[in-house]
Amino acid sequence: MEEKKYLKWYQKMAYGTGDIAGNCGYCLMSSFIMLYLSTTVGLNTAIIGVLMMVSKIFDGFTDIIFGNLMDRTKSKLGKARPWMLFGQIGVSLTLFLCFYIPDVGTTMQYVYFFVFYTAYNAIFYTANSISYAALAAKITKNSQERVQLGSIRFIFATLTTLVISYTAMGLVDRFGGGAKGWRMVALIFAVIALVVNTFSVLMVREVPDEERQGDTTEVKETERIGLMESFQLLKKNKYFFIILGVYLVNYIYSGITQGVGIYFMTYYMGDASLLGTFSLVSLIPVMIILSLTPVLVKKCGSMRKMNLISRVISLIMGVGFIIAALNKNLILMLVFAFFRNMAGGPLTGTLNAFVAETSDYTWRTQKKRIDGVIFSCSSVGVKVGSGLGSALLGLLLAAGGFDGTATVQAAGVVNTIFALYAVSPIIFGSISLFLVWKLNVEKENRDWDLEHAEGESA
Repeated sequence: MEEKKYLKWYQKMAYGTGDIAGNCGYCLMSSFIMLYLSTTVGLNTAIIGVLMMVSKIFDGFTDIIFGNLMDRTKSKLGKARPWMLFGQIGVSLTLFLCFYIPDVGTTMQYVYFFVFYTAYNAIFYTANSISYAALAAKITKNSQERVQLGSIRFIFATLTTLVISYTAMGLVDRFGGGAKGWRMVALIFAVIALVVNTFSVLMVREVPDEERQGDTTEVKETERIGLMESFQLLKKNKYFFIILGVYLVNYIYSGITQGVGIYFMTYYMGDASLLGTFSLVSLIPVMIILSLTPVLVKKCGSMRKMNLISRVISLIMGVGFIIAALNKNLILMLVFAFFRNMAGGPLTGTLNAFVAETSDYTWRTQKKRIDGVIFSCSSVGVKVGSGLGSALLGLLLAAGGFDGTATVQAAGVVNTIFALYAVSPIIFGSISLFLVWKLNVEKENRDWDLEHAEGESA
């Protein structure tokens, strides 16, 4: 029997634009904050990396807390939309402040950055991103629509990343360069994010829990679930920890490669302008494959099977990229980057749908719905993963002897940059392949439905 459809085409698009807002901040933070702090402000990359890692300790607590708060929220806007709407105000403000380091002495600059970087990640981005991710499960219970939402949102995310990667450095120069240029760029993208996020929130509505679950009594019990009970329910869902691992691996890799990209082009390839070209070649194929992901999932029979195939192809292309990069063969590098990222795209597009399946697994097996807590894995993965990636980048650059004031870097630094940009995708891709292989939640849910359907008919 065909599943009921909940969304019009324009609502799917409106939901997807929420990732334009999210990536205005994410791309600036992951790709340019280290560059801004080290070359414009003159701070030490190792100290910045340590501060980022310490900041992530707070994230580990706040993600679950905000997820539980969302589950307990009652409002006319629903459970997720209020947090998504008002969280973005803080996101935009702290994003701007992170690129507005005042001249108050080096020690106070580190303190200033740590305070607002932590507020950005641990409070405001947490509230906004968890609610946005959970909204996909709350505005439809149609599995195909959930896959479509995941693909659409990440097409917008990829397009936003592409635009920012291509324009950020040019805009900085256009607005006067240095600290003044970075302030204006951060302000522009902070305002754009606020406007687009508000549009996304207001264009969709949440399906009432009664309709999603079919039992008002159980809905009321779910609303009373406390934080400790939520932890106990998480412990009973092995797929939560697997999908959390997928998110962490994916975004640690993303944090490293996006952050080191400008260094790789500048100090290994010798041409900083190549960052835009590589961003184009890397992101365009992702947008292409994301538009086809719902069809590919249907053809393969499951998200898991499709992603296992695409992960293997991505690894093969990654090996080819290393060989081409060692020889500085630009054409081959672009070709392998194109197909590597095309093969990696489906996982990005199906992550949210995997989380929705994981949340439904808890509902099936425990008769408790904790969407907010389950979807916190997306926030943890994005923030902690990208933050750890950026922190590792800073630490490894410092360990290699990187000097932000030098035009030419030492050979050890260049080798470190090469390994981070070209080799790390193979390492993280292999771990990701193993985790996807273990992520068998779709089959578990189908088997559960079949077993209970047979039991009821008997």
